[in-house]
Amino acid sequence: MVGEMDAGMVVGYFRGKNILITGSTGFLGKVLVEKILRVQPDVKKIFLLVRASDIESAKLRIQMEVTRREIFQVLKEEHGMEFDDFIEEKICPLAGDIMYESFGLDTGNLRELYKDLDIIVNGAATTNFSERYDVAFDANVLGAKHVCAFANKCAKLKMLLHVSTAYVAGEQEGIILEKPFLLGDTLREGTHLDIESELNLIKETRRELKANCSSEKAERRTMKELGLKRARQFGWPNTYVFTKAMGEMLLGHLRGDLPVVILRPSIITSILKEPLPGWMEGIRTIDAVVIGYAKQTLSFFLVDLDLIMDVIPGDMVVNAMMVAMAAHSEEQSQTIYHVASSVRNPAPYAILADSGHRYFFDNPPRTGRNGQPARLNKMRFFSTVARLSLYMTIKYRLPLEMLRLVNIALCGVFSRRYNELSRKYRFVMQLIELYAPYSLFKGCFDDTNTERLRMAMKDQDSNAPGCYFDFDPKSIDWDDYFYSVHIPGVLKYMRD
Repeated sequence: MVGEMDAGMVVGYFRGKNILITGSTGFLGKVLVEKILRVQPDVKKIFLLVRASDIESAKLRIQMEVTRREIFQVLKEEHGMEFDDFIEEKICPLAGDIMYESFGLDTGNLRELYKDLDIIVNGAATTNFSERYDVAFDANVLGAKHVCAFANKCAKLKMLLHVSTAYVAGEQEGIILEKPFLLGDTLREGTHLDIESELNLIKETRRELKANCSSEKAERRTMKELGLKRARQFGWPNTYVFTKAMGEMLLGHLRGDLPVVILRPSIITSILKEPLPGWMEGIRTIDAVVIGYAKQTLSFFLVDLDLIMDVIPGDMVVNAMMVAMAAHSEEQSQTIYHVASSVRNPAPYAILADSGHRYFFDNPPRTGRNGQPARLNKMRFFSTVARLSLYMTIKYRLPLEMLRLVNIALCGVFSRRYNELSRKYRFVMQLIELYAPYSLFKGCFDDTNTERLRMAMKDQDSNAPGCYFDFDPKSIDWDDYFYSVHIPGVLKYMRD
């Protein structure tokens, strides 16, 4: 049972704590690091584990990819000339990788961390839907296993928070509960998943590729196809959510008495309120549509405008993370939270389409000659894969086939053009296949646990800068958010 809390208690929880964060170079990681440093400057140390060859490279990477990003501007203004000294005092770079046991750290670092760590936040992952199976397995499955083993060696650890995704649910419809995956669970009836067998399959496939002297390109294609094949065999739509689900299974199985929170956000979007509204990194599905429309390089998209678009701003996800850590500290249990909007404040895709069209009508991109406003064509939406496939066949596939026949008749004059267009066509069809489970998703993420956590927080003063821990999507006016915050943010921070 979560006890009553307020913002001051959450802030106070992080005072004097030693925190290890993986995945800090990602969007969510940066938002978390910045918020902890801003609201609780008396945090003892934040250890950031990043892939790097040595400690100096790790330090440089954190400077370039984390603390020098726009999101740290408010913190820089607060500390002025002392910002660099503050960062030097609070942030400790670690050169390592969760794909290795003990993260590949040396004995000296391990001894200190095992003795001093209070909190571990595992946000490291590969999020590519069609990633090579071996790469995704290393990061999302073995990574979770190694983080859990590491956490079990920490003498005074109070919390292990693991960032997953709500879409480990695959393509389920209806209300999806906040329940754990047990070892061996699958989404396809009549199948059983053996994670050790999956690892052996990866090793055997790599041995065969090496024995056959396969090219790097052939190896990459084979491993990508293997991941998608195995995911779909067990009921998941892609390698990313399949391996994230396996990571959850191992974490639940191996945690022992560790206090564990598994946070499952839906699609994470730009910052809503603080510290920098509209800021984001990493293109999500909906952002590719916004950018494509602004550049007039995308004339259609696969989406049912009546379906619910489950998105949640990044700062709300981080607020939920921090409140959950404070609420469940030292509890010998595992708790799962959906941080999503489809139940509390559902927004159909039509809202994004309408606010997007209105935004670009009011603020047309100036891409014409002499900076003249561009003339924008309205985007077409297809509500089923079958309708879009028919459109693609008529609009692109048939002309492509005619080009192929002409090319044969003219002894290969248009070979280069045909190959280029054929490659683009196959790429678009692959994207349709990969994104369909999200743009046509018919599930709603139950957030009963998250609602209890929200209810435990006393009323917050939204005018208290920096000490604001709202993660209630009901407070969001979606039309205003997309029009005034998200779309301008996407165009400002991600257009290039």
